Amino acid sequence: MSVKKKCFTYFNQNISYLSLPDKFTFPFFYQPHQLCILAAKELQDHIDTQTEWNHNFGLETTKKKNAIGKMFGVLVVQNQQNEIGYLSAFSGKLAESNHHSKFVPPVFDILTKNGFFNKGVAKLNTLNSHIEILEKDENYNALKALLKTKSLFATCEIEEFRELMRYAKKKRKERRLNAKKNLSEQDYKLFCDDLIRESLAYKYQLAVVTKSCNERLDDTQEKLNVLQKEIDALQTKRKNKSAALQQKIFEHYQFLNIDGNRKDLTEIFTNTPIIAGAGECAAPKLLQYAFKNQLKPIAMAEFWWGIPPKSQVRKHGNFYPACRGKCEPILGHMLKGIEMDENPLLINQAEGKLLKIVFEDEHLAVINKPSEFLSVPGKTIQDSVATRMKLHFPNATGPLIVHRLDMSTSGLMLIAKSLKIHKNLQSQFIKRTINKRYIALLEGVLTENNGFIDLPLRTDLNDRPRQLVCNKHGKNARTRFKVIERKNEKTKVYFFPITGRTHQLRVHAAHSLGLNTPIVGDDLYGSKSNRLYLHAEFLEFTHPISEKRIKVRVDVEF
Repeated sequence: MSVKKKCFTYFNQNISYLSLPDKFTFPFFYQPHQLCILAAKELQDHIDTQTEWNHNFGLETTKKKNAIGKMFGVLVVQNQQNEIGYLSAFSGKLAESNHHSKFVPPVFDILTKNGFFNKGVAKLNTLNSHIEILEKDENYNALKALLKTKSLFATCEIEEFRELMRYAKKKRKERRLNAKKNLSEQDYKLFCDDLIRESLAYKYQLAVVTKSCNERLDDTQEKLNVLQKEIDALQTKRKNKSAALQQKIFEHYQFLNIDGNRKDLTEIFTNTPIIAGAGECAAPKLLQYAFKNQLKPIAMAEFWWGIPPKSQVRKHGNFYPACRGKCEPILGHMLKGIEMDENPLLINQAEGKLLKIVFEDEHLAVINKPSEFLSVPGKTIQDSVATRMKLHFPNATGPLIVHRLDMSTSGLMLIAKSLKIHKNLQSQFIKRTINKRYIALLEGVLTENNGFIDLPLRTDLNDRPRQLVCNKHGKNARTRFKVIERKNEKTKVYFFPITGRTHQLRVHAAHSLGLNTPIVGDDLYGSKSNRLYLHAEFLEFTHPISEKRIKVRVDVEF
């Protein structure tokens, strides 16, 4: 059986009732086509029932240890006989291998037996072993220890002499004061000249002591340098060989597009560093195989299978867009010439929506922002709360926008009409004297009635604008929550954010270490719906001028 027949899979069920999409999937924001949903379901059944390989996805309670979830992808394709089928792929390796039946091969298999990568790694390992032997050599380590000891003694000896000099300086000062009282002017001048010569003598002696100490170190240092030079030369050689090997790998990852044009990673990542693992994701593998075998791409989707990673939000069985850091440059080349669904990020979804002012005086305003409405201008869309407010309050000074809401989040925002008011309100946010309450609908049933979430967050540098939970580099992010009601397998909650990080409530809701229950309609951390069911419904703040506490609330129907 050919590789092509192994990878091209016919649907197990009748699909004639389904129409093909007019355009190919925009891979960074999509609703899976029904054909992709069917293909993914068949692939998931295969994963559950196959016996060819064994991978611990962590789905069984007894197998949580060393479990690793995995991203899979399906690409619906049309062959030259106009038959519809699909291809399957996994990101990275699966069960420690790049090759399994039913799945497309990698774009480039660095694990090929007797390939340049394994040979290169073998040479690097030889260098590593040689360096390790030299670094463990008894004579080398004895010299290092001796030099360290001698250096310590030398430092102590020099410091002791410096202490003596400080003491002598103190005594000279006392003698100078005493002499000034008891000696004549001429004798006092001669006496001071003697003190200067004494000070110079100490400085000269310090130089002698320092030189003597360094000479005692030089012999040991020279012997150590001979051995260290050999180690340094090997480390430089290893570094150069490693860099050359990495460059060769990049050049062997060559990606096709529908016109047969080929580019390697170095040609694709011309203005940005090449991210580790680039080209190993499911999407590039699927498209590469399709172009190599004259299969027409129809629609694509990727889903997560297994236990979530510790930092990212991933739900078992959920569909996810392609990652931007690694895949966007590659897919930009591979999908060139293919008509795709429009990028929703280029569509002004605020068009036709109104900003309602719910509180206003001569100093400030509170507006109710609709969902899918930018707080400030984006890279490609200028329409936003900020631009609308500038038009609405043409005489206002200062930045107007005091704080932001995510584009998908609806609710209350404070608008300052002057720089003085803006600074005052921002100060209240910084001091956390402003009370905020959000209402959200969660995709699942919470068992707790209330609680506290403390998960530090940082930007996923390889997949902006997603956020990661990161204890090492993340910023403090804390949220209180309270259940309002449970109905139809969903939970309505109040969120009380103590801090105000990007996507804080969305990640705290969806992450496995948080509520493990995404907000309904969260297209980044859950599943897309008609909207994100998150609304900033209540604000309480101190008016900068009257100093009265102002409370504003706008309800929403979820």
